[in-house]
Amino acid sequence: MTAILKAVTDRIRARSAATREAYLERLAKFGGRRRGMERMGCANVAHAIAALPSNDKFKVVAERSPHLGVVTAYNDMLSAHQPYETYPGLIRAEAARLGATVQVAGGVPAMCDGITQGLPGMELSLFSRDTIAMSTAVALTHDVYDAALLLGICDKIVPGLLIGALHFGHLPCVFVPAGPMSTGISNADKAKVRELYAQGKVGREELLKSESAAYHGAGTCTFYGTANSNQMLLEAMGLHTPGSAFVHPHAELRDALTREAVATALAISGRIEGQPAKPIGKVVDERCIVNAMVALLATGGSTNHLIHWVAVARAAGILIDWSDFSELSGAVPLLARVYPNGSADVNQFQAAGGPGYVIRELLDAGLMHEDVLAVGGDSLRAYTRVPARVAANGSVEREDLPATSTDDGVLRPATAPFSTSGGLKLLQGNLGRAVIKVSAVPEDRHVVEAPARVFTTQEAMLAAFNAGELEQDVVVVLRFQGPHSNGMPELHKLTPPLGVLQGKGFKVALVTDGRMSGASGKVPAAIHVSPEALAGGPLAKVRDGDIIRLDAVTGELIAKVDAAEWAARPAATIDPREADENAHGLGRELFAGMRRNVLSAEEGACTWI
Repeated sequence: MTAILKAVTDRIRARSAATREAYLERLAKFGGRRRGMERMGCANVAHAIAALPSNDKFKVVAERSPHLGVVTAYNDMLSAHQPYETYPGLIRAEAARLGATVQVAGGVPAMCDGITQGLPGMELSLFSRDTIAMSTAVALTHDVYDAALLLGICDKIVPGLLIGALHFGHLPCVFVPAGPMSTGISNADKAKVRELYAQGKVGREELLKSESAAYHGAGTCTFYGTANSNQMLLEAMGLHTPGSAFVHPHAELRDALTREAVATALAISGRIEGQPAKPIGKVVDERCIVNAMVALLATGGSTNHLIHWVAVARAAGILIDWSDFSELSGAVPLLARVYPNGSADVNQFQAAGGPGYVIRELLDAGLMHEDVLAVGGDSLRAYTRVPARVAANGSVEREDLPATSTDDGVLRPATAPFSTSGGLKLLQGNLGRAVIKVSAVPEDRHVVEAPARVFTTQEAMLAAFNAGELEQDVVVVLRFQGPHSNGMPELHKLTPPLGVLQGKGFKVALVTDGRMSGASGKVPAAIHVSPEALAGGPLAKVRDGDIIRLDAVTGELIAKVDAAEWAARPAATIDPREADENAHGLGRELFAGMRRNVLSAEEGACTWI
């Protein structure tokens, strides 16, 4: 183990000592009880099993067979989740074959950020995570299950399911993925058409044709955004069956891996003699959280996880912050180039070695904790062997990966990485604290110093771009986009015009208290600025023409304004009409309590603390 890995883990453990101890005490209290059907009253049991087939009722009550709960994020609006439609039947059949019973405990909402991008619905996106966590709790609160299978993939869904499950930390849990869609149009070609559209050089018909060639079938979108970063992190945390993240939805292996997930849940349920329980609250410890952070950095993953995994850790009584990410980033090499920090898609990443290769390299370099309580093996080393084929008996056969990546333009060893440091950087200064994803940004763009142009809506910025007002070196400051203001939407509508300006040779950067997520690209963007403008953050003091310095080398984010003037300068306030617009319509009224009570981005944007 490297000194940095040990130091960061030890610091997190010390910081979290009291909260983690309290969490484990609660876990022990609930984990030491008799099984649900035995401690409940007869009327409760009757309600719980009323809809089960007669033979399953007999198994649960008389034979006391293991009973699994399924929490599903199925809907057929999300391409990634559409394959889950058939999973309950497959899971029931496999459980029956293994002598167990299953009930779908409940469903959780699952929205597609790709659909709501740039629209009012995106203002519910971040808060949907905690809504999913609460929905998971509602499903599991029937409290009759020996273990749970969690069906979810995309952006807020996995963190929400994980947060909800960790509030049932005594319960063994296995996440069940469904895999990515097949490769469509290249990401480079897609980005080019978007920029041409932003310049008015192609029309809506050509843009729609391009987008439809990129997003064209069942499965996860193939760029390395938040959804696919989720899958990488779950592998690194040992919460999947090994190597199951990026197998296609309709591959023969996929059904075999889903059946294996059922067997895995039973094996860790504590109901199989000689096999100890692995409750999720013990699996997700400080080492497990650090492994997820390292995997994110080593693959140039989604910046959303500097919010989500802070919240996930909090759900397990573990306290992390952006300084922990930043210190690890200085020591963790960048091993992967997957769009947007490269040209490959996630299918090429998988073909080159995928999560198993990354985990093996990091373990061998002493940059991950091997001795963790993974659901799919005795240690994290089990996750370096990949599914290869389905055996005659229907089981999954695994094999070791080749010693080298099959494509060193996509994956490289820890001894010869793309970069000696990870893909994320902490920025701080008189504008607050922010993060930047540098893995996709050209090195000559890591430092930008230019006059500010301040906006409070995406639409105002786009109007200025279309009017030619931004044809210069510029730092676009977009404020009042934090969780208190409007739910902290992603701001991808800004990526094409900013890319156009950068392509013309201008020095361009974005500074915002909003999000850019897993698709943060080639334009330097200081995002998640905390404290946010509406909560009294200094971003509210910036004026047009202030010189802003974003320095991803030294970690600075400053307004070059005289200190006395800066201290005396009043903070701008949000236009009441904009505030009213953010609060009403398309369900936004229902989330007013979350906007009021949410913690800062660096504190995980939690609404439940």
